[in-house]
Amino acid sequence: MREYSRLYIDGAWRTPSGQGMAEVIDPASESAIGRVPLGDQADVERAVQAAHRAFGDWSRTPSSVRAGYIRALVEQLRTRAADMADVITAELGMPVQWCRSVQVEGPITGLAQYVELAGLMDRVHEVGNSRVYREAVGVCAFINPWNYPLHQLLGKLAPALAAGCTVVVKPSQETPLHAFLLAEMIDAIGLPPGVFNLVSGPGSKVGEALARHPLVDMVSFTGSTGAGVRVAQAAAPTVKRVCLELGGKSPLLITADADLGAAVRHGVQDVMINSGQTCTALTRMLLPAEHYAEAVEIAAAEARALVMGDPRDPASFLGPMCSAAQRQTVREYIGIGQAEGARLVCGDEPVPERGFYLAPTIFAGVDNRMRIAQEEIFGPVLCLIPYRDENEAIDLANDSPFGLSSAVWAGTSERGLELARRIRAGQCFVNGAGFNYCAPFGGYKQSGNGREWGEEGLGEFVEIKAVQV
Repeated sequence: MREYSRLYIDGAWRTPSGQGMAEVIDPASESAIGRVPLGDQADVERAVQAAHRAFGDWSRTPSSVRAGYIRALVEQLRTRAADMADVITAELGMPVQWCRSVQVEGPITGLAQYVELAGLMDRVHEVGNSRVYREAVGVCAFINPWNYPLHQLLGKLAPALAAGCTVVVKPSQETPLHAFLLAEMIDAIGLPPGVFNLVSGPGSKVGEALARHPLVDMVSFTGSTGAGVRVAQAAAPTVKRVCLELGGKSPLLITADADLGAAVRHGVQDVMINSGQTCTALTRMLLPAEHYAEAVEIAAAEARALVMGDPRDPASFLGPMCSAAQRQTVREYIGIGQAEGARLVCGDEPVPERGFYLAPTIFAGVDNRMRIAQEEIFGPVLCLIPYRDENEAIDLANDSPFGLSSAVWAGTSERGLELARRIRAGQCFVNGAGFNYCAPFGGYKQSGNGREWGEEGLGEFVEIKAVQV
């Protein structure tokens, strides 16, 4: 049992003003594995004031010094990577075979690039009689999700520290333990008081107070589109900058000349990693009509072959869903899909009795206008949709309110790249290409605005000043 009774504010562990503690539940065992404080508006006020006081000195600190703190945090995370992975597996339920690489080592790689990128803040661009400077945006509030908790936290924190911003972090109530462990590491590297502050608690109190606070200059939120709209509305009266990484209903377009088996198996695995609780999951598989029946068989066989079980077992491909509530939401969507006339190919296989497990689910005979094809389900559910020609496939890919991610699997990478340019999404993966932490990450349309990671991620935390001389 990991129990934290204090919040991290102004460089020290402080007794919270808020009353009560929240239990953290292991989704595999349904038992409590930790407790964290329930902060309130008074705790938010203390944290924001601390960040506000610290901003002046921190933003004027040489970029090389800020880079040194980032380097020290990278080393802390590398030293304690196994501990961090264990914590995230316990609070989220992602199997260990994925958790260490996806949830911890990847984000550390992303963090490390900002040791060098911090130097971009020193660049001065001259145009005519003007000198154009980059300056830190100010005090930033981070409202983080539960599905990739450290990944999304570091995607915000790394560029913010590099730019010279100070921050207040609110982790998800489902998976807050990783953030407290990270705060221990930040305390160990001696980051100046007030630069990093951590306040846990419900979004209705802590998140809303952060989004509305007049001394918060920017809020970065990752979560559902509906919640993102509410954050933007709360931030609007103070005209603060808002960066939103929201939902997705991403297509995987498989061409007629692609390696069908490899493409379909990749698509199934992509959706089922983290039990479908991935905003970029390729949950709409677009298939040439002439190969549709064969693809359905391949997809069903692959889904049934994936091992579901204890996330601490290295053999498990899928673990449980994060919470009973999320599992219930997905079950309701499965019922909606059946009522809409889609055919359940698999998904009724037995699952462990204890834990929030849900079997990999595949629907065939899906029309792109169905709710299961248009709404983010956020579970291990894949829709197989046929198309007649590639123009229709592109139309189907773009026929979505979302545009976070996408993928193309084609006979050649050159052909895949041509099709990728026609899809309206913030990123596209061609023929199984991997994630790149040096590239910008973010979405089109209702998938949000702004970018994380890479040089573009740094730009979200930068103000531009022109000085005429």
